[in-house]
Amino acid sequence: MNNDTELKIKDPVCGMDITAADAAGQSDFDGTTYYFCSKSCQEQFDADPAKYTNAPDATESEESTNDGAEITANSQRADLPILGMHCASCAMQIEKALGKTPGVEQAGVNYATARATVHYDPQRVDTSRLREVVKETGYEALAPQSGDSNEQEDSESSAEVESQAREKEYQRQKHQFIIALILTIPVAILAMGGHLIPALKSTFDAPWRAWTELILTTPVLFWAGREFFTGAWASAKHRAADMNTLIAIGTFSAYAYSVVVTIAPQLVTGAAHISSGTGAMEMNTAGVYFEAAAVIVTLILMGNVLQARANSQAGNAIKALMGLQPRTARVERDGIEQDIPISEVIVGDIVLVRPGEKVPVDGEVLDGSSTVDESMLTGEPLPVQKQAGDTAIGATINKTGAFRLTATKVGSDTVLQQIVRLVQEAQGSKAPIQRLADKVAGVFVPVVICIAIATFVIWFNVAPADSRLTMALLTFVSVLIIACPCALGLATPTSIMVGTGRGAQGGILIKGAEALETAHKLTTIVLDKTGTITQGQPTVTDVKPQGDISEDELLRLAASAERGSEHPLGEAMVRSARERELKLSEAKDFNAVAGHGIEAVVDGRKVLIGNAKLMGDHNLTPDIETAKSLGEMGKTPMFVAIDEKFSGIIAVADPIKESSKQAIQKLHDLNLEVGMMTGDNHATAEAIARQVNIDRVLAEVLPDGKSAEIKKLQDEGKIVAMVGDGINDAPALAQADIGIAMGSGTDVAMEAADITLVRGDLKGVASSIALSKATITNIKQNLFFAFFYNAVGIPIAAGVLFPITGWLLSPIIASLAMALSSVSVVTNALRLRGFKVERN
Repeated sequence: MNNDTELKIKDPVCGMDITAADAAGQSDFDGTTYYFCSKSCQEQFDADPAKYTNAPDATESEESTNDGAEITANSQRADLPILGMHCASCAMQIEKALGKTPGVEQAGVNYATARATVHYDPQRVDTSRLREVVKETGYEALAPQSGDSNEQEDSESSAEVESQAREKEYQRQKHQFIIALILTIPVAILAMGGHLIPALKSTFDAPWRAWTELILTTPVLFWAGREFFTGAWASAKHRAADMNTLIAIGTFSAYAYSVVVTIAPQLVTGAAHISSGTGAMEMNTAGVYFEAAAVIVTLILMGNVLQARANSQAGNAIKALMGLQPRTARVERDGIEQDIPISEVIVGDIVLVRPGEKVPVDGEVLDGSSTVDESMLTGEPLPVQKQAGDTAIGATINKTGAFRLTATKVGSDTVLQQIVRLVQEAQGSKAPIQRLADKVAGVFVPVVICIAIATFVIWFNVAPADSRLTMALLTFVSVLIIACPCALGLATPTSIMVGTGRGAQGGILIKGAEALETAHKLTTIVLDKTGTITQGQPTVTDVKPQGDISEDELLRLAASAERGSEHPLGEAMVRSARERELKLSEAKDFNAVAGHGIEAVVDGRKVLIGNAKLMGDHNLTPDIETAKSLGEMGKTPMFVAIDEKFSGIIAVADPIKESSKQAIQKLHDLNLEVGMMTGDNHATAEAIARQVNIDRVLAEVLPDGKSAEIKKLQDEGKIVAMVGDGINDAPALAQADIGIAMGSGTDVAMEAADITLVRGDLKGVASSIALSKATITNIKQNLFFAFFYNAVGIPIAAGVLFPITGWLLSPIIASLAMALSSVSVVTNALRLRGFKVERN
């Protein structure tokens, strides 16, 4: 992960992005350190600091927030689990309150994950104060989990506390819903009984009915639904409005009107009653709407319970990852084997792993061998062979044998914990597409209240005199209830939460929501050749002897001569000879001829290995035609001479991965242009490109020129992704619109990349882009549904159809539609759990 000196900071004077390590100077003002790109900017700042900063009075102003502030190098991050949120407006309200808090540099609240992410200056504010701010807003914040702690036990404890708190909250909501339902059913029966059984209409219209409904409805409204009123009051104190405001005003209006009709009916001359079952308008002299208030509260409580359960399913991916970590490890200390808690394992410990056990921590295998199931972390279904020198990843499952490993990473440094942290950060981030929803949610409730008031006024003036009050009241309540912003707030974050979680299960780690959104817009993919398209390890592909020497003898002599060389091509010959179990000899008089090859004496015979120039210098004539043919196939031919006689050609190549051609075809199927970037010469690069159907070849590119090549493509108007190993490709990964790092299990936190593929499989590139497209499509479906629902529902609730059809929407039907809209959005997002990640 980045350390503080690598964080991007904005120069307060010129606005340039820099890092603390690259800053030309720094100044302290109001307890905050500011960094500058030049001495000139620092001098301007020192002359008038208040001009370039948020002064304390501005920071504490009711109108200012720190939502868009830059994160400084000395800031800390806290993730606060939030309880009690019911809609996107709740999240916006908490976010705004946290953003106004002095010392908070950036605050974001994700409604779907029910979590606030706060970057703050620890010298000015602490997490206790942040929790108080949330409480003052009318919600509860649990103790935060530290993102930088190495104490895994503390992190697990915090997660357990949060899980228990959320389960307790869910059970409380469920209990309130059940009690409300028990009380509401008889209210609904009393209200609709006269319509369902006409013969008993006179009985159901008796005065005792209204009083019975009053007695049953009161606890439903003010006990089961009390949080709607307390939440509305908390919002009002902050001069804000949210879903609680809509529900509280709507239900209380219906309840208060009904109480007046019950206690003093003479105050209301004639009342129209709408049957909850049919929505048809009927006139009577004492219409009460206790059933509307009770049923609305009960249905909304039901929606909250269903939504809470659905949201828990949306977060199942990260819960599954966290649940992979074993609780104990068997270590060998001072020659004694002992089982200890996983949190007590330290780097350097010798850990014993027996068949069927989970690997406790990341480490290097000391001795023994086995096959290990890494599917839950990498998505790879086949077990991987492990032996001495190999890396084992914590939380994977040992299948057959037993082995010992040396712990190299423990606690929050393990691959599993890095994956969990990356997924948490991605699920808590906001995609650019969400900004529209956030802007709408920010003004939605006040606009709805204005529409409801206007609806009341219009119907009170245009409806018949004997029913105008009732019609105005019913349309007023219906507009307030149907226009809940829950679906709008859930549309984007829920899809992102499910999409990034599904990606993590398949070995695709997406760093943030912005990367997820950008990936679906890509037009060009540039693949680094070595280690991405190819295996990344040169291998002898051809041994072509001439004369009376055999293949094995030619390779044995050449490999013996190359034993003292560190050149990758020489290492490939040595490796190939050992694979053939050839006995190598000691080389004498070894000499590397710069730019041409090597010469040495093996078993008394003089060996020359190199290019045509080296052969020419010794008056030898190599087989140029065969060498040319091998070169056209992407292989590197090396001429070999024994005792001043040309003896054959050994060709070396970096083999293409078996999956590369199929993976590149998958990218073409996504309508992407595929390019390859390599330092090889054009002939070799073109040969490899032909084998895997590459569209564009960028050859003879030095490492420091890779980012410039990406910039050229971007200047052509292309949206570019760079795929590399995340090390020597880091500048290009950072320059690209999307950087995709091919990980190998230990490189899951490559900071230059936006997406990391835990497996080094090129198919994951196509899967990551396909996942992005599927997620964005899902988000658009959710947003369309949310906007369409409100665009259609609000006018109907306001009664626009009544002059044409005589039909008026019942508030009960409005509340049912509102509850189901949120559940529908979450359910649609959960479909992403079925996304299939391509595997070999």
